[in-house]
Amino acid sequence: HQKRSTKVFHIIGNIATIIYLSVAIKLSISNLFFLPTLLILPFIIYPFAWYSHLFLEKNKPAAWSKPIWAKMCDWRMIYEVFTGKIKL
Repeated sequence: HQKRSTKVFHIIGNIATIIYLSVAIKLSISNLFFLPTLLILPFIIYPFAWYSHLFLEKNKPAAWSKPIWAKMCDWRMIYEVFTGKIKL
């Protein structure tokens, strides 16, 4: 991720994923009807990440070929942004 905006889009997408997961778990505990909503979880970040890669960076998202590796890299980048190792 060379551009600041790409990093920001990834962070926003991951935060949205965490919020969605929290709400889905809370609703699933009280009502099992919401349990299938967890299946949507992997697709929360993709609009943010794919937009930033396709239109800002103009490259192919790693999630297309290595989704687990891409997610691990996202979390590593977020950790390094929050600890100051990577500057926005």
